[in-house]
Amino acid sequence: MSPDVILTTGTASIAALRAETQTVPVVFTRVSDPVGQGFVDNLAKPGGNVTGFSNFEPAIAGKWLQTLKEIAGDIVRVVVIANPETSALDNYFRAVVAVSGTLGVEPVRAPIHNFDDIESTIAAAADAKGGGLIILPDALILNNRAPVIAAARKYRLPAIYPFRLFAKEGGLVSYGIDTTEQFRGAASYVHRILRGEKPGDLPVQAPVKFELVINLTTAKALGLTISPALLSIADDLIE
Repeated sequence: MSPDVILTTGTASIAALRAETQTVPVVFTRVSDPVGQGFVDNLAKPGGNVTGFSNFEPAIAGKWLQTLKEIAGDIVRVVVIANPETSALDNYFRAVVAVSGTLGVEPVRAPIHNFDDIESTIAAAADAKGGGLIILPDALILNNRAPVIAAARKYRLPAIYPFRLFAKEGGLVSYGIDTTEQFRGAASYVHRILRGEKPGDLPVQAPVKFELVINLTTAKALGLTISPALLSIADDLIE
């Protein structure tokens, strides 16, 4: 099609585009660790034909575990779930391991590769007492969030998710970025490229705003009591 610029979202799509073209400008959104995954040379001056807006730095996975432990203090084993083909699973998992010892939680890496893996993986996480889930930002999971949320509730596993819509649709808690803001920023980058600027000169921008959303109905169904301190800092409470 010989486009002047391409706007894309997610790890799988930017990986495919990087393999397809080294010349057509590409602006990405919702991509975790773009340097670590080899999509850009560095954040300040990405070089090449690719720039955009990163999703999360892997270190946030430690914050996810801390938040989940604060909500569900009885968890002693957390299963970290994502498709390694469309998520920086290894990088996130290392961040979970880094804080797990001080929290008294055993981390378990659980790669999934298709829809059929979702329920069986979550069911296996419920085999041991004191289990919890960290659901990573991942295209497979995002597109199948309804069965993910349903399975977590079915097996009574406290789970933390990366985006607000998970909590809005019945997930226990989410801590993540405002994805709408990323697309507004991406629109400005597309505009600048169409006016002649080079994508390699436009810095990759990291998110600056994060929001904590707690679903009180799901917490009640799981028998969890949310502390007043956590309630006071939540950006939104869903009832």
